Amino acid sequence: MGPPEPSRSATLVGQLSRLGFVEPVRAEALLRGPPLDALLVGDGAPQEDGAPGGVHAAGNDAGQLLAGFAAAADPDAALRGLGRILEATDQPNSVLGALRSDPLLRSRLLAVLGSSAAFADHLARHPGQLLELADPVLAQIRPSAYGLRNALLDAVAGRAGAAALDALRVTYRRHLLLLAARDLCEDLPVDAVAGELADLAGAALEAALAVTRTALSADAAPCRLAVIGMGKCGGRELNYVSDVDVLFVAEPEQGVDEQAALRTATTLASGLIRGCSAHTAEGTLWPVDTALRPEGRNGPLARTLNSHLAYYRSWARTWEFQALLKARPVAGDLDLGRRFVAQVAPLVWQAADREGFVDDVRGMRRRVERQLRPSRASRELKLGPGGLRDVEFAVQLLQLVHGRTDPSLRSPTTLVALSALSASGYVGRADGARLDEAYRFLRTLEHRIQLHRLRRTHVVPQADLDRRRLGRSLGFRRDPVEELEEAWRGHARETRRLHEKLFYRPLLTAVARLPGHEARLPPAAARERLEALGYVDPAGALLHLEALTDGMSRRAAIQRTLLPVMLGWFADGPDPDSGLLGFRRVSEALGTTPWYLRLLRDEGSTAERTARLLGSSRYATDLLLRAPEAVRLLADDADLMPRSRPEVEAEMVAGAQRHDDPVAAIAAVRAVRRRELLRIAAGDVAGLLDVAVVGDALTAVARATLVAALGVAVRAVEGLRGAPLPCRVAVLGVGRLGGHEMGYGSDADVLFVHDPSPRATDEDASEAALAVANELRRLLSAPGPDPAFVVDADLRPEGRQGPLVRSLASYEAYYARWAKLWERQALLRAAPVAGHEDLLGRFRSLIDPQRWPAAGPDAADVREIRRIKARVEAERLPRGADRSTHLKLGPGGLADVEWTAQLLQLRHAGSVPALRTTGTIPALHAAAAAGLLAGADRDVLVEAWRWATRVRNAVVLVRGRVSDQVPTGVRDLAALSRFLGYEPGAADVFLDDHRRVARRARQVVERVFYDG
Repeated sequence: MGPPEPSRSATLVGQLSRLGFVEPVRAEALLRGPPLDALLVGDGAPQEDGAPGGVHAAGNDAGQLLAGFAAAADPDAALRGLGRILEATDQPNSVLGALRSDPLLRSRLLAVLGSSAAFADHLARHPGQLLELADPVLAQIRPSAYGLRNALLDAVAGRAGAAALDALRVTYRRHLLLLAARDLCEDLPVDAVAGELADLAGAALEAALAVTRTALSADAAPCRLAVIGMGKCGGRELNYVSDVDVLFVAEPEQGVDEQAALRTATTLASGLIRGCSAHTAEGTLWPVDTALRPEGRNGPLARTLNSHLAYYRSWARTWEFQALLKARPVAGDLDLGRRFVAQVAPLVWQAADREGFVDDVRGMRRRVERQLRPSRASRELKLGPGGLRDVEFAVQLLQLVHGRTDPSLRSPTTLVALSALSASGYVGRADGARLDEAYRFLRTLEHRIQLHRLRRTHVVPQADLDRRRLGRSLGFRRDPVEELEEAWRGHARETRRLHEKLFYRPLLTAVARLPGHEARLPPAAARERLEALGYVDPAGALLHLEALTDGMSRRAAIQRTLLPVMLGWFADGPDPDSGLLGFRRVSEALGTTPWYLRLLRDEGSTAERTARLLGSSRYATDLLLRAPEAVRLLADDADLMPRSRPEVEAEMVAGAQRHDDPVAAIAAVRAVRRRELLRIAAGDVAGLLDVAVVGDALTAVARATLVAALGVAVRAVEGLRGAPLPCRVAVLGVGRLGGHEMGYGSDADVLFVHDPSPRATDEDASEAALAVANELRRLLSAPGPDPAFVVDADLRPEGRQGPLVRSLASYEAYYARWAKLWERQALLRAAPVAGHEDLLGRFRSLIDPQRWPAAGPDAADVREIRRIKARVEAERLPRGADRSTHLKLGPGGLADVEWTAQLLQLRHAGSVPALRTTGTIPALHAAAAAGLLAGADRDVLVEAWRWATRVRNAVVLVRGRVSDQVPTGVRDLAALSRFLGYEPGAADVFLDDHRRVARRARQVVERVFYDG
């Protein structure tokens, strides 16, 4: 006995379920009753549902008709809608026959019914319009604005009152129906749909105005009235259902009293608004919103052109100019409308010159977001974060700022304007493409939401059935709800990210602050501006500008946006000419790199920081020219904070180990050093780093460099010897390296120590260690594209006369028997740098008693220290130097403070453990804490040391070369004082401050060092 035959009902239900019906049982019930039961009849005869293939049987007209529901966004709704239409028409068989025989009509009708319950209602009232969907040329011909206008005027011609308004609504929805069918079935671009909707709205406004004119009293004063479309209507990007924003411009006919004409214009405007907004037997079109007119809802409904202009010139706020960006004549007297647009346009494109313009626009966007209910914001497609307004506000702000000087950006249509912004380099191509894609998706989703009920809404529904319909209408068929949510959220996230990137771009604020006439300057005016900004060589600067901006390339276009602002930033620095030259050289080095100009245009305050760096620091400029890709560091404050020594050291060591050749290995180490020096210098120039942080960071880079270089040198020597080293080698830092107080121009003062292996001879070990030390110095001193790294071992025992490297035992013997006072003093700042930890620790244990003796120096030793200090002051000062402004050896300079601290350490570190530090400032604080130095004297010495160190670093940063002398040249001195934060022309104030700080410090030194 075989399996039971499936029931005819169960078979149909299964087929309906496979066709996409959510309620197949209910759909089956509808199909079994009139008038939909006729659908189950094919070729004029009933079809057995249990036959092979069921309703899909080949040649089965009923099957093909039912299968058409599978393409609908909501097959259940399409079936119900079709049932209502068949009930409403007096020729249901004719409709069914047309649906069976015409696949074009079938696909269009079911697509509309499956997406829009509102159109099902409309066709139930006007079933005669259904057959217009069968027009074979519907997909090929887009109705013109002129054709739509005539069609709607013809609909109201010869009618008045409610009859005319009903005819307007019916004809309007007929055209809306045809557009919706093309939109759903022909995959129309969303901007084409929005443009046609705007044309259709303009036609409806024209027809409503015509109806109102027929109702005017015979004695009404003649007037001209232009209807100006604003917002989405003006921008030709209207929704299926939206407020239509307008304002009215009126003019009296010749010889007519103006006030009388305005009364007529107000009557016409009021009638037009009612004609579109009023509810009649055929419903309503949409609200006409006039709140964007001057004075908003409190202002007169219609004004003359001159009245409008007077208001905009004197009273208009920022948002009103933003609204006028989309102004377009859409109905009424188009010539008058065009005059209005032409005369307000200059005011629109000057709006960005207003004080606080950018902040005003940004504030408006924030206020809109704050007004959203939190429960609704996450599903708000228009106003919420990542919504349509994010795109529109960003595009409009960019237009208003850059459109002052670039007419190509002045389109009222968002997508057209976005394309122009991208083409001209104001928005990155990738960013522009992502925004375009996101905006199109969001607008399409908005259209699909509104189609369902033809209601004005921008909220994504929460019900699964609604989201299923929306997802299927957008082509998501596997899991419509989940796919829709994923696509929508993805586009919203990307929109929000790009909105924040573009809308809050610092460069935008800076460009807006430029007067419009300065944002694009002809050569003569540019030269005058360069002179006014303080460029010493404006002719040379102009050549740089021409080289950077010449041509029609995208690169030149972006430079034309950047440079008007950057010129001012260069001028804020000490040397604008050098800044512009440096920028040209960096730009030429990176000109073909796709990310460079995009970084300056888009990322944070990179452009401003780059300009200030190049205009302030030749040292940093040289570093940037040697490694221009490091400009990426300037994008974020966090990237300008020094990295830790372990991080830098690990990168250097890893880079060196990738190369067998010592020269290549050390090149990798030096490349990291170069980048880290730029990071520190840029952070210093940007004011992010304290002088102590700079010293510690520079020391960390130097220590990491020595660690990596020592490894390279050891490998190189072992390679030459063909065997492992017969000793362990270590490097100790002394001077500023040991004290963590290095400046940009500091040498690396070191001591080399080795410890022979148990089976090695002293001679072999010494020879190998010397080879390592020499190789390390050779590799680091070789010419290269980075600041010199001088490894100085002159503070070793016996100075330059002594061996470069000693064994630990040799150091121990030397310090025990022959160490001079200055050599023990040098050890005060000795600290481990590189090499074997055990060897470094043993060396420290060896030298601690020498530098921190329990008893301290006797009176003769103190006199000797003072004598040596006086000798240094007398003999080490360079010939021709100005002692009063010498930062190291001058009165109150670095040497004065450091020798004072070191004498206190030599005398008291044996009994005061806190003094056992290698740093000058910590030693002074420890001395004051122990009562060995008055707190006021400590403060004076600390201030002097920090001052001299900062000025010394600034000299290197500004001039690009090392000097301990405050510059005497007028230009260099002015640049230095500007760098240090003094006002232009205040170099003498800086010098007075320097001498005051140094004088006070010298007084303390005289008392504590020489007399204490």
